[in-house]
Parts: sequence; C-alpha cells; structure tokens
Amino acid sequence: MQKTEEQTHRLKQIVSAITIFALFVLVFAIRHQIVETFRNLGQVNLWFLWLMPIMQIGNYHAYTQMYRHLLWILNERIRYRSMMRVQLELNFVNNVFPSGGVSGISYFGLRMKDAQVTGGKSTLVQVMKFTLLFVSFQIFLGIGLLLLSFSGRTNNFLIMVVTTLSSFLLVGTLLFAYIMSNQNRINGFFTFITKILNRIIHVFRRKHPETIKIDNVRALFTELHEGYMVIKSDIRVLKKPLLFALLANTTEILTIYSVYMAFGEFVNPGAVIIAYAVANFAGLISVLPGGVGVYEALMTGVLVAAGVPAALSLPVTVMYRILNSLIQLPPGYYLYHKNLHKRQSKESD
Repeated sequence: MQKTEEQTHRLKQIVSAITIFALFVLVFAIRHQIVETFRNLGQVNLWFLWLMPIMQIGNYHAYTQMYRHLLWILNERIRYRSMMRVQLELNFVNNVFPSGGVSGISYFGLRMKDAQVTGGKSTLVQVMKFTLLFVSFQIFLGIGLLLLSFSGRTNNFLIMVVTTLSSFLLVGTLLFAYIMSNQNRINGFFTFITKILNRIIHVFRRKHPETIKIDNVRALFTELHEGYMVIKSDIRVLKKPLLFALLANTTEILTIYSVYMAFGEFVNPGAVIIAYAVANFAGLISVLPGGVGVYEALMTGVLVAAGVPAALSLPVTVMYRILNSLIQLPPGYYLYHKNLHKRQSKESD
C-alpha cells in the first residue's frame, strides 16, 4: 500500500512537472508577442476587447453542445456542466502540449472514460467533431471568397488557396467516409497504421515489439465502425452538431474581428474568414504548442494577400492570440489540475 501511494505521488509530480514545463515552453515561445501585445493595448479601444470573452463564452457553449449532441446520437448522456469542464480542460491541453491535437484526443478519451463512455465512442465523437469543423470550414471559405469578390479583393492566390484547401477537405472527408463505412477497410487501415507505429516505437523500445496491441486496436475500431454506421443510418442527426460547429467558428471569427474594431479598423470580413480557416487547419496538423508561429505567419500572410496591410494584420493577430490564451489557459489549467488531483486521490484510496 505504501509503495502504491509513493508511485501515485511520484506520477503526480511527473505529470505536474511536464505540464508546467510545457506551459513554460509556450510562454517562452511567445514572450516577444506578449510584450508587443501589452505595448499595443494603449493604442486600442479597450471597450471592443471586452467582446472577446463574451464571444469565447459562446464558443465554449458551441463546442460543449456539439460534443453533447454527438454523444446523444450514440446513446450517451453527459450533463452540460460536466461537458463544459471537459471543454475548458481540452482548450488547455491542446494549447500547451505540442502534439497537433493528438493530446486533446487522448485526454478526451480519458475524461469520457470517467463518464463510462467507451473508447470507440469517444474516438468517434472526436473524429466527427473534426469532420463537422471541416465541413463548416467549406461553408465559411465560400462565404469569405464571396465577400471579398464584392469589394474586388479576390486574386488568383486567394482563389488557389481556397480551392486547394476546399479540395483537400472534401477529399479527406470522402476518404474518411469510405474507410469508415466498411469494417474490413477500417480494420485493415488502422491495423496497417498500428504496425507502422509499433515499428517506429520498437526502434526506441527494443524489448517491446508490440507496444500498441493490435487486437485492442481492432476491437476499438470495430466499435468505431458500429458507431459510424448508427450515424450513417440517419445523417439528419448531424444537423444540430453541424449548427454548433458553425456557431463555434462564427464566435471565433467574431473574436478576431473584435480586435480589428479595437484598432479602429473595419476590414472586409471575407479576409478574416479565409485567414482564420487556413491558419486553423494548419494549426490542427502543427506539432508546435498551439500552432505557435505557424498560425500567426499563415494568418498574416493570407490577410496581406487579401489587402490587409501587414502593419495592421500582424499586431491584430498577435493580440488576438495572446489575449485569447489569457482567457482560455487559466480556467483550463485550474480544471485540468483539479481533475488530475481528483483522479490520483481515487487511485491512492
């Protein structure tokens, strides 16, 4: 018993140390942006910045409801308050840990396990969340290009960016549907991926040729396929989750636009929409904490291509990222560590 308590205490210390280190790395990476943001605060209309936390509350609500409705489809009921807590924790995990969103998927599965939701269902919910976000990106990209065309700001570069991203998202969505719709395909595909990962891991863990158990993976994705077929049997059940995905993106775009208004600029919303979609997609596949650096560079580059001067788009993007992090990270950090402490207390009992 004493040994178990010591191991639990040591694990808590290790996880806490890793979390604090990851948070330190994030702050260090954006230290210059933090300084620049506070310098610019004296030059903006602070009243418009108060729209940011209001829009973010709407954003949390949208994601919370999207998760809850996706779980309802799979016959799982999660209370609003509990799901909101998980969403805030996910914001912290996805922004601090450098994994391109993988940490968030793993952490969501862990939190849903506490609510007696199986791994297959929690994985499917995350996959469907990204799919719905991709679909909503398609809608917003079309709206953004249309708004830019009204002001004569469209150009070949922007058309190429929108077309490429839309095509990539469409092909990815169709490929996902093709793989998921057949149990043999989904088992074969993920078994193949698992074998590749095991070979890579085996390079570092010579005594463990199968770190990820293939049989466990097959069981997980068999359940994933069954859940997908439930959704596919009546695609109309995705109507509400899609609406909440649209609301999530809308509130985020309005959050960015509120910073432009704080700077006294009312730029074409189409430029902000396209820049947001491109930067967020890149952020999903970036392995840097919160997509730092990649996000800012892409958003600024697309905005400049849409006619927004870099002298304006760069400080706006930096201020949005820093202030948004200040809104999201503290409550997420608090709830994340509270849950961590609660889990470890249960394990030591």
